[in-house]
Amino acid sequence: MSGKGDYDDNAVSESFFPILKIEHVHQHIYSMRTEARQSIFEYIKIVYNSQRKHLALGKRSPGFFELDALAY
Repeated sequence: MSGKGDYDDNAVSESFFPILKIEHVHQHIYSMRTEARQSIFEYIKIVYNSQRKHLALGKRSPGFFELDALAY
């Protein structure tokens, strides 16, 4: 963790949460908190972590990045 006042203190979360809200949360209406938790967990596990392209991985999804790494 970085020290107090560092500019990159929450850079990852400040980048992730707007994407989560735009791509998933605002598209659904939840009647219960457990339903929201399950839906968001599935989005993160299935879409965000495996299919969404990441700039740090050369604009490739983690799945394709791992396949490329195995090819070497």
